Amino acid sequence: MQARKVPVIVGVGQINDLSETSPHPLDVIELMQAALAQADRDAGGDVLSQLDFLGVENHMSGAVAPWPGTEDFIPHLLQATGLTPTSSLLTPQPSGDGPVFLLNHAANLVASGEIEIAALVGGEALRTAARRSATQTGQSQNAMRQLLDQSVRPLLRQYGLITPTDVYPLYESATRAAWGQSFEEAQRETALMWSAYSRVASENDAACIREALTAEQIATVSDRNRMITYPYTKFMVANSAVNQSAAVIVTSLERARRLGISEDRIVYVGAGAAAGESEDFLARDSYAHSRAMEVSITKTLEINRLQPELIDHVELYNCFPCVAKMARRVLGWPLDRPPSVYGGLSFGGGPIGNCMMHAIVMMTRKLRGAGTHGFIFANGGFATHNHSIVLSREPSANPQAWPSDFDYQADADRLRGSIPALDEQYCGPGQIEAYSVPYGRDGRPSFGTIVGRSADNRRFVCRVPQEDQEGIRFLVAGDIEPVGTHGICVQADDGYRTWRRAC
Repeated sequence: MQARKVPVIVGVGQINDLSETSPHPLDVIELMQAALAQADRDAGGDVLSQLDFLGVENHMSGAVAPWPGTEDFIPHLLQATGLTPTSSLLTPQPSGDGPVFLLNHAANLVASGEIEIAALVGGEALRTAARRSATQTGQSQNAMRQLLDQSVRPLLRQYGLITPTDVYPLYESATRAAWGQSFEEAQRETALMWSAYSRVASENDAACIREALTAEQIATVSDRNRMITYPYTKFMVANSAVNQSAAVIVTSLERARRLGISEDRIVYVGAGAAAGESEDFLARDSYAHSRAMEVSITKTLEINRLQPELIDHVELYNCFPCVAKMARRVLGWPLDRPPSVYGGLSFGGGPIGNCMMHAIVMMTRKLRGAGTHGFIFANGGFATHNHSIVLSREPSANPQAWPSDFDYQADADRLRGSIPALDEQYCGPGQIEAYSVPYGRDGRPSFGTIVGRSADNRRFVCRVPQEDQEGIRFLVAGDIEPVGTHGICVQADDGYRTWRRAC
């Protein structure tokens, strides 16, 4: 492949604004401006002045506490940075797969000869947004819950399936049962992985939490580590209350050499693969797997002619444990090897859609120092959007990899099983398919949400009220696996459909 069409990464930058007391905490535009400047310096300087394409990951911060640029973001960013790209692209929404999509898209533009220099950037300032909102309204707010609650359909609002912390436990419970794990075994796997994420973050100078935690600290409920939604403690979930930004500069190999960038600073971009599940998480074939995830990971290996045992470093997206644990199994990544290069969303930081831009930054730095191949798996939505990609210190083993159509949705659709019909009014016997139990700040379960299947395979949603202490205890005790057990869904006087366990 001609050097002028080989996409490479030549500059990376990231920033984490940890200041709690600054009279002027950074906003999204200022964060992105700082990350872009750092990436430009990393590439040798004066590279962004020659920019052809700017890709921007969308953000959530402005919807919480609006500031200039929320409605028409890229022009404000260009004005602040002084950049003059020929073209630009803002992702439709903040989604965890967005940075990998932007990298794959930019690499395709280079490989097709349309551009020679691209910059990718994103960031969130939810910490700043929370401060501004508190100043304006006199109270703090959960930004994600507030925004999602405005658009969620009534059934989901009624039964408490609104935010990722409500929904991902459905996958956790279903995968645990499918893999034949006990509660203790599943928590142990999570704790070991999350301890490894924390160790990686402790060595990342832009991480949010730079403290290496033991598996016991991750798994044990404490004042520092309260239960959020069973079985996830605070240390196990994404840390989105951050001010973070990251940026990446991509060029052609030929342009990199003309810029005088040394070979030991160049990281090659391999081809990627994307596929998704239904946007409606109640219209999934199963909560025990994701065919779209499987296709994204396996196709990326296939088109790069790469075997898992040849991978030196990975980033397994870890908004919640079930995602990283599913991805680890698909990739065949051993439990005793680090699952991250930046520290993941709990410790490295979880700036909503831009998390994996930080992973790309750290993967680039990691490969400059050691190893040959890095694999990045990204996920967005509610286990919905999947996009994987390979970075390497050497050109792709597949000369036909670029440019590449990374849409493998048809493959995922062919593998997917039948999707059960949702019956929003169902009452009658059934069995538990998956469940979620959110906890209050007082450390007590608030209620239980059951996703069940009827005898004729209809899917339904019902509730275990807080007053049903025996029913709640059954869901969270960990001595018997609730998934697969039988009961009955009845219409209660309070308007909820309620689950009663069969004796």
